This record gives sequence, structure tokens and C-alpha cells, in this order.
Amino acid sequence: MTKTKSIFSKDFLWGGGVAANQFEGAWDIDGKGISQDDVVPYVDLKKSTDIPVFDNREIIEKGITDTTNIYPKRFGIDFYHTYESDLDLFEEMGMNSFRTSIAWTRIFPNGDEEYPNEAGLAFYDRLFDACAKRNIKPVVTLSHYEMPLNLVLNYGGWKNRKVLDFFVKFSVVVMERYKEKVEYWIIFNQINSALTDAYLSLGLIKDEEEDIEMAKFQSIHHQLVANAKVVEAARQINPRFKMGSMNYEMQAYPATSKPEDMLNVIQSDHAQLYMSDVMIFGDYSPVMKRYFRENNIQLVMAEDDLAVLKKNTIDYLAISYYLTTVRKAEMGNMLDKIEWNMDESTRNPYLETSEWGWQIDPIGLRIALDKLTTRYNGLPIMIAENGIGYRDVLTADGKIADTYRISYHKEHIRQMREAILDGTNLIGYHPWAPIDIISAGTSEMEKRYGMIYVDQDNLGYGSKKRYKKDSFYWFKKMIASNGENLDFD
Repeated sequence: MTKTKSIFSKDFLWGGGVAANQFEGAWDIDGKGISQDDVVPYVDLKKSTDIPVFDNREIIEKGITDTTNIYPKRFGIDFYHTYESDLDLFEEMGMNSFRTSIAWTRIFPNGDEEYPNEAGLAFYDRLFDACAKRNIKPVVTLSHYEMPLNLVLNYGGWKNRKVLDFFVKFSVVVMERYKEKVEYWIIFNQINSALTDAYLSLGLIKDEEEDIEMAKFQSIHHQLVANAKVVEAARQINPRFKMGSMNYEMQAYPATSKPEDMLNVIQSDHAQLYMSDVMIFGDYSPVMKRYFRENNIQLVMAEDDLAVLKKNTIDYLAISYYLTTVRKAEMGNMLDKIEWNMDESTRNPYLETSEWGWQIDPIGLRIALDKLTTRYNGLPIMIAENGIGYRDVLTADGKIADTYRISYHKEHIRQMREAILDGTNLIGYHPWAPIDIISAGTSEMEKRYGMIYVDQDNLGYGSKKRYKKDSFYWFKKMIASNGENLDFD
């Protein structure tokens, strides 16, 4: 029998994605400083609006000394101490890549130190060496909601140009240190989440800003310049580096066939992609220049900012993809406010919805990949996050029958195949997550994404023992076939 050639390239990156602040733990050892995520508490959610909004100094500073609430991202799943055995499981699953992040606060605890923290650097040496031993390529994110809290409280976040310089310094230090250990870099995680989250994305305290919209766009400009400066430094440190940055991709459909609704979808695309436009084309798009002009947004720029942006563009685009939305004309331009809108008005009646209100849309992934391929002239694309949260049940004999997760990934990979045949240059797939970790949005443990179960509850109690879910075995077989076979007995 002739073996069918896989649609995926022989060096395709099959892995899994996580973030340091959601799984490492060890938040106060080996010199690590406090990050903006270390003060986000667990909330026993009754509804999505219960999620705390960090728009004032009081709620942020409370987390520094508070002894009554639980702060799950401080303990994560204790990967800081279990990385060897967890990587053994990743290797067994067949992962050839591992998307993780470097906690800025492990290297520069307050962000503004003159010299880095050697203990933090040494940890990532050990981690990347352990990956190499298992033939797993690290895909490393430099900024994943892990800004030192000091830079938020005492510098005003990314609005302050000094933070740009602090970040570039941090990035250069780690790229120099790991120049022979890391090939793939993602500079910013979901950089366009700045449109909806002032605190975690930009380090802005909304109530302290006279004009939060102006502060938002100025901060984003500083991130875009930082992105270009990191690319510039990377070319000098190791020309073999592959430098990317990341968007969340939330494909939208028009609510009706009204032309105004379709126009809103197009405007939503321009908004969500304006940062990747700059990082890929080296300049602000005509649409954004018009928006700035008509809304009297005057960015403060250094003399060489535009030249730096033009010269230092990224090698590939990383995306996260979880869900799609519906838009209508009445929603207005998403550039106009900082708001996370996930209510029923954004849901598609033709799609299944998870317990957490996230709609499942594999075909939407193909639509998004085709759109990005056309917009960015075939630039390589990496899926850095894709997954679904469920309340998995561990049986008495240590089994987890997560057929729903298998179905989810199977159908998304089917659509990845179609996108590749359509012409997408897809270079990697990193499900969120290979192992259960703390949820980014809700700081809970029971919203599980992993293919490896961690026996730990929302409050951090449990044996911490790892169990292989049914999806673990499915993913292992799928990787072994290089994505060619998705249906197994």
C-alpha cells in the first residue's frame, strides 16, 4: 500500500502552549518579583460579570498584602519544581515543541534593576536544557501578562517610554543568554488584547488616566516600537532566530445581511489587525491613520520610531484561536473603548456554546487562516493557542474520558488541513494547553484545557498528581501520523 504524504510539513511544530504566570508557581522564591498577575485573586464566579476589573490602584495594591483571598497564579501547578517529569509526559505524547513564556519578574524582579537576577536566568537554562534533552523545541514568549507590578504602580505601565527601554533590555538579556537554546520567539502575547484589557495588556490603571483611550494608543505604540527594537537586536544576536509576535484571532460574522453589519465586521478586522499590520508591513495602515486623524489622536513618537518600525518586521505571525463572534452596526468601532464583550449579543445561533460562553467553530479557523494568508501575502502562521475548557471528571481508577476535547481538536485540525490546501503557510499547532493550568481569565482550576489532568482544585488543594486523559493518547497517535490520521479506534 502506498503511504499517503501528509499535508503537514515534515518539520511541523506539534506541541502545546502555556504561560509562566499560569503554571510555574514559585512566585516568591529565587529572587522573583511580583508581577501584575500575582495580585489577581480567585473568585467563585456566579456569572461572568463577577470577574474583577483592575481599574483602580486600591484593588491592585490589596493583592500585595491580602491574606484572606486565594491567588492561584502564585502557585500554578508548581511546574517550577516538576518540569522534568512534566516534560517527560510531553515527550511521551510526541510533542516536538513547547510554547512557554519567560517571567519578566524572574529576570528583573522590579523591571528597572541594573543587573538581572542570576537565579531566574539559571532556571530557564535548566528548563531549555531539559527540553533539548527530549528533542523539544522551546517557543518562547517574552511578554505574556507578566509585567513587573512595580512598572504598573510606579511608572504608569506602557504609557511611559521608560518601560519600552526596560522591556528591550530584558529581551536582549534573555536572547543573549539563550541564543543557542531557543530558535522561535514570540515577542508579545496577544498584543491586540490591548483593545479590551488596559491592565494586563498595557499596565494601565484606568481610573488614573485622564484620557484612557489616548493612553491606550500611546501604550500600544510603545509596544510596537519595542517589538521592532527586539527584532533589531535579535538579528545581531543570532541571525537564525525566528522572530514572531501574536494576535488573538476572533473571526466575526455579520449579524444580518445588512450592509452596515458587514461593514462593521470589516472595521472590526481592521481594528484587531492594526498592530499586526504594523509589525508585518512596518507602518500604520491608511485606516488607522484616518482613525487617528479624525479622532484627534496624536501619538508622541521619537524621531526614529517610524524608521525602526519599517526596518524591523517579524518573520511569522502567531495567533490564538478559540471562538468566533457576531457583530452588528450598533456595536460601533471596537477602537472607541476598552471593553470585553462576550454576552449573548455576540453569539452565533448556528454554533455550539461551552459552559463558559465560548462558541465552538472549527470552520471559523479556516476562514481566519485564509483571511490572514491573503492579508499578509503568505507569511508563515503559527497557531500558538487553541483549546476548550471543560470540567473534567477523574474516575476512581484514574481515567478521564474527555471525548469532547478529542472532537474539538480533531475538527480544528481538519480545518487546518483545508487551510494549508488553500495556501496557508502553517508552521505549528500548540493546543492550549498540554497540561491543566490556572485559567487566565477566571483564575480557576476547574476550567481545564489540558490533555494531562492535574489533581488540584480551585484553592490549590489536591495531590498534584498527573493523570493522562484519553486526549493524551489520541494526540500522541495524531502526532505520530504527522496529522494525517485523526480517527483512531
